[in-house]
Amino acid sequence: MAAKKILMIVGDYVEDYEAMVPFQMLVMAGHTVHAVCPGKKAGESVRTAVHDFEGDQTYSEKRGHNFVLNASFDDIRPQDYDALVIPGGRAPEYLRLHEPVVEMVAHFDAAQKPIAAICHGLQLLNAAMKLEGRLCTAYPAVKHELLAAGARWGEVNETFSNAHVDGNLVTAPAWPAHPEWMRKFLELLGTRIEP
Repeated sequence: MAAKKILMIVGDYVEDYEAMVPFQMLVMAGHTVHAVCPGKKAGESVRTAVHDFEGDQTYSEKRGHNFVLNASFDDIRPQDYDALVIPGGRAPEYLRLHEPVVEMVAHFDAAQKPIAAICHGLQLLNAAMKLEGRLCTAYPAVKHELLAAGARWGEVNETFSNAHVDGNLVTAPAWPAHPEWMRKFLELLGTRIEP
């Protein structure tokens, strides 16, 4: 397996598990992952939020950890990366208003590089690329945005643990899907993990 160089775009109040766990999983599998945030440099951090499913009408939100960035946004050239990861949480709702971020995401789709997006991360995908006809899923609160964009909704199972693949795109509804989401993303990357 050839190690890949992967870009992860985050912002303040990114979902804690959806940033930290994929970052660690991908590094553990031998890949290089650069986590960046607009307006921040390597060594700075973003605040995270923990979204949990506790029986309320929607997820609960609690303050998470500080997630340290290991690359500077202004130094990033998307053409230097093999794949992209977009975590969910609160960050995608405002990152999609930042044109350089939208342009970066659009690059990965135009080049047909693997993209893994989860939860509210699909809001950023929707701003950056044409989703018409694409099979994808997200946190259910994002469903109508995706349908309005012409996407085909991939059903979410009861435990939020499933993921869907459409070409270069791997999407999942929330952090309980990490095993399935990351397994399918690693397959797109050509990564083999032997049992």
